[in-house]
Amino acid sequence: MLPRLRLVLERLRIDPATTRLRWWLAGSEVVIVLMVAGGLSLYAGDRLRQVADSQGTARVQLGGAMARETLRRMQEDTLTSARSIGDDPSLQKALQEATRTEPARTQPLDSVLHRLCPTETADACAVFDGARTLSSAGVAVPWNEILLSIGRQGHIFLAAPMASPTAVFGATAPVSGATGLSIMVVRHLDTQLATNLSQAAGLSIRLIDYRSFAAAAVDQLTSVHAAGLADGHYAVAHIQPLDLFVASYPLFTNAGDVIVLIEARLPAAQIDSEIRSLIDRLLLTALVLALLAVLAGAVLGQFVAGPVQDLTEAALRLAEGDFSTSIPVGGTAEVGALARTMEDMRRNLVNLTGTLRRREAEAQGVLAGIVEGVFAVDRDRNIRYLNPQAARLLGVDPHAAVGRFCGDLLKPLHVNGVRPCEADCPILRARTAGTAQSLERLAVNETAPRTTIITSSGMVEGLQVQVLRDETELEAVRRARDSVLANISHEFRTPLAAQQASIELLRDGLHTMQPAAREKLVISLERGSLRLTRLIDNLLESVRIESGQLSIRHQSVSLGEVILDAQALIESLLVQREQTLEVELPEDLPLVRGDKTRLTQVFVNLIANANKFSPDGSVLRIGATVDATQVEAWVEDEGPGVPEGDVNTVFERFRRGADAEPEPGGLGLGLWIVKSVIERHGGSIVVRRTPEHRTRFSITLPVEPESP
Repeated sequence: MLPRLRLVLERLRIDPATTRLRWWLAGSEVVIVLMVAGGLSLYAGDRLRQVADSQGTARVQLGGAMARETLRRMQEDTLTSARSIGDDPSLQKALQEATRTEPARTQPLDSVLHRLCPTETADACAVFDGARTLSSAGVAVPWNEILLSIGRQGHIFLAAPMASPTAVFGATAPVSGATGLSIMVVRHLDTQLATNLSQAAGLSIRLIDYRSFAAAAVDQLTSVHAAGLADGHYAVAHIQPLDLFVASYPLFTNAGDVIVLIEARLPAAQIDSEIRSLIDRLLLTALVLALLAVLAGAVLGQFVAGPVQDLTEAALRLAEGDFSTSIPVGGTAEVGALARTMEDMRRNLVNLTGTLRRREAEAQGVLAGIVEGVFAVDRDRNIRYLNPQAARLLGVDPHAAVGRFCGDLLKPLHVNGVRPCEADCPILRARTAGTAQSLERLAVNETAPRTTIITSSGMVEGLQVQVLRDETELEAVRRARDSVLANISHEFRTPLAAQQASIELLRDGLHTMQPAAREKLVISLERGSLRLTRLIDNLLESVRIESGQLSIRHQSVSLGEVILDAQALIESLLVQREQTLEVELPEDLPLVRGDKTRLTQVFVNLIANANKFSPDGSVLRIGATVDATQVEAWVEDEGPGVPEGDVNTVFERFRRGADAEPEPGGLGLGLWIVKSVIERHGGSIVVRRTPEHRTRFSITLPVEPESP
């Protein structure tokens, strides 16, 4: 090999002794880069196609798995919807009315089921009494055939009824409080569902009914589906004639019957285009690397020339403390070894210096970034360091504080007439115990002392570090918490005491008391229970709002139904005080978009507030007006009204009524919850005094836009 190289060089008249090393380096690097790039280009084609085939297979397999998982979550969603419908109080009420009337009068039940059936996650819903269909909503479904086919599948099922062109999936759930009654929610495995699955999986998804597959002629995709059925889980293949990657996932019932085949498709052209783009980038990279190799060879050759002179200059720079310039390596073996040794020494010095500077910067960053104040003292407890947080807390300049006695800066309040610096200093205790902690009140400003916790470490090399944590605000929060808990305990104790007294009277006179007296005690118990229920509901709702867990369901809601539900919940309180509720709503009252349960709670709180502040025998009024974009509804009472100074604060949390309340005040949460719920619906609430000397709470809600 070497004689041949010399022969080539002689023919080219190239003398190695006179040719500069930089040209040798540049030439050799160019040759190496071209050889490597050329070899990679030749080898990459076949390997990249293999990778492309593996990638396409993996992507279509993953897409099919994602579609199957999405379909499984949809099945769980139908079970959730069925349970939600079965637990809905309005459905239970409609079922009770249906069972008390003629069997044919199911219109109220149909209306409730139509409203509760979730059209976005289900195609149809039905109520069953055993095997008899009481009511259904949504598209037409062969309910009896589905009941016969689901067998022992459990709450979630797959079925392929003969009367339906597509297979279905769904779930059943019992109706709460009704023996023998159940709810069934179903959804068709149709093209619309396949479109949704395609969007979720990111590639084309088809749902093939097994009946259609079994009856269809054999084609190029039949083998993939047959392999998936044989495997029981899935099958993946690259169909060359169709230029497709295909995955088949069969869906079985619990009994082992095949219902649907999930087919995922990915065009192979999509993968091929990516591979071609990658090969083009590889060739471009080889060309760029060749050009860079020429430049690198020339630059390297220039640095290798004159190694001794470069080493001398480098040694002078190192002696002067300049570690920034690297040591050039070149020349003979001895010079090269010396250069490498000097470069290693320079790097070690650079690394050591950088490490020290980095650790110093990290320590400064930690001390400046932590919330707590940090200060260090010497053996005489004089300040040697003070971070910005400690300086702000103590109200001093960090530089001016250095050298001063720590007790003069902290200014701890005397305990039993003795300064803590002389009697119980955590710095001194930490020198013997290793660490110490103390709660101290510092007079750092003229307004109020600051409550702090000082944690001291042991002394290390003449310095002792202390952490100063300000707990003034935390202490105020604790006092506020104790006040709220005391208030809650008082408000719960009052109705419970009244109920306990009523129960004792009722127990003692159970057989001797007059019916009117017993009725009065029962009404008192009912009123106390309602008050406790409202207190608990408002308290729980307050916690949800404060923690950000209050969720608003967006559905079409009739304000008329909301007001009727609220009236039914509050009726006993109105009867107790002989009050009358007048409801005057326009006939063309439009629907609003919101959460019916939350809006019902809004009107319950407003009516309860009006009931509490209105005199006995008075009239409460509910009305509404409509314009193009919003609905304004109000609740009026004949009470004394909100004081002028409280109009802007009446909706604040824990804001309770003044001494003018006719009965013990609540928790001060009702109107705050009303405002929070209305604002989450995009509306607003105000309170004002009407010309008729009534107090009116007005809420404004946006009208639900009409469907295009």
